[in-house]
Amino acid sequence: MKHLDKETIVEWLKTLQDDICQQLEAADGHGQFREDFWERPGGGGGRTRIFEGRHIEKGGVNFSAVEGEVSDRMRRSLQLEGERFFATGVSIVLHPANPLVPIIHMNVRYFELSDQIWWFGGGIDLTPHYIEPADARFFHQMLKEACDRHHPDYYTKFKPWADDYFYLRHRQETRGIGGIFFDRLGGDGGFSKEQRFAFVQEVGQAFCPIYVPLLQKNKDRPFGEREQRWQMLRRGRYVEFNLVWDAGTKFGLETDGRTESILMSLPPMAQWVYDHQPEPQGPEARTLAQLRKGIDWLTGTKS
Repeated sequence: MKHLDKETIVEWLKTLQDDICQQLEAADGHGQFREDFWERPGGGGGRTRIFEGRHIEKGGVNFSAVEGEVSDRMRRSLQLEGERFFATGVSIVLHPANPLVPIIHMNVRYFELSDQIWWFGGGIDLTPHYIEPADARFFHQMLKEACDRHHPDYYTKFKPWADDYFYLRHRQETRGIGGIFFDRLGGDGGFSKEQRFAFVQEVGQAFCPIYVPLLQKNKDRPFGEREQRWQMLRRGRYVEFNLVWDAGTKFGLETDGRTESILMSLPPMAQWVYDHQPEPQGPEARTLAQLRKGIDWLTGTKS
């Protein structure tokens, strides 16, 4: 690999966006991505790609590379030091049409304050409307294998981090079944920039091998009004997390990012019902009972 500078990382992320978009179009079989190029007034810009298909009701696969001065507001809210920043990444959210297909999110990113201060971050998490143990086990097994190829402690460290991050504190429930989450992976612990980048590449390239089988398995399963109503409520929880707790949303808004691209993660429709209580012992109640931290999805046990 040539010297790993930010230009090299940017070009790889653009290629990742291209590859994922092509695979998702093929998996859906109907829709095509709409692309918008945008520029940030303070420096940089991106490529926003939005999808509306038959099986993926709404999705986005976005690339951005932005730079500029570190404002006092950024310094306070994001705990940054330095005068200028550079940030680039790919961010994905897919909201399926069928309630038996899960919502998925992935983000891989690189941040730089100077030649000496840099780090990688990202994560991937799954939000089923209805938790299927076999699908949860497949999802986490794929992530564990991706992590294990780079360090034996990555999964055991990044899985609880996801449980803590993708958590609606005001509801005391997780957004879904978690996944992995990591941030500020720099040169600490003897890791080189190339090693950290190789792991981020692994996570990015795992997206389609993870999600496409889940989509294909569940996209044609029958469902009715009951499942659709529950889907709208679970989408509402997704909105709550992204607008109240998500650091990526806050970072985009704090850095004067493109609002349409930042909020592409929101579903096309969602619902809130006052004091909704699912039917006891029903599939909705079973799912709600499992939206908890610390579940080992590989074995189905609570740690």
